[in-house]
Amino acid sequence: MQGMLLGDVFPNFEADSTFGQMKLHDFLGDSWGVLFSHPGDFTPVCTIELGRAAQLSPEFSKRNVKLMALSVDSLQEHHDWSKLVMSLHEPGSQFPFPIIADDRRELVEKLGMLDPEEKDRNGMPLSARCVFVIGPDKKLKLSILYPATTGRNFDEILRVIDSLQLTAHNRVATPVDWRPGNSVMVPPRIPETEAATLFPAGIYTKDLPSGKK
Repeated sequence: MQGMLLGDVFPNFEADSTFGQMKLHDFLGDSWGVLFSHPGDFTPVCTIELGRAAQLSPEFSKRNVKLMALSVDSLQEHHDWSKLVMSLHEPGSQFPFPIIADDRRELVEKLGMLDPEEKDRNGMPLSARCVFVIGPDKKLKLSILYPATTGRNFDEILRVIDSLQLTAHNRVATPVDWRPGNSVMVPPRIPETEAATLFPAGIYTKDLPSGKK
């Protein structure tokens, strides 16, 4: 399903993973989800990305977010790779989230995850570094697509989830470089009188040369 739009219900796919057979919606339950894809197992950037995600797994859990990785390698390769990752980053620990096997490339094609510029030794396109954030309602809340040559910033993914969860329950928007605890913005569609009622602790405005606030 290429060209998924924000607000689309995410496909309830079934797949083999290092945690066993999984059906996406059942796996997520009432949680948020992050599905992120990799060009290939045992590659340098993917290995340190997976290690960073494993290190940050408790932070995602605090936010009621379940992580899932995916690449076009076999289930056995995923098991071997996850052991390697943990030996580098947290020796003796179990890998904390499932890695989905897609060696038939069914999911990466269905979800539009391929990078046509980067190919494997057989000339097949590698999976790009996609990030899909899925809400408890199973709808797509955010998608980010990195080329295979650019590693992701998982601190930024956490920041975005903080914003998504805040704005899902409050009529606010988060400004540039926002972090939890910073001021937020009142969307311009909310009249000032209504905003004053919604936010009794107070709001402030800035007058601009255009006459707008």
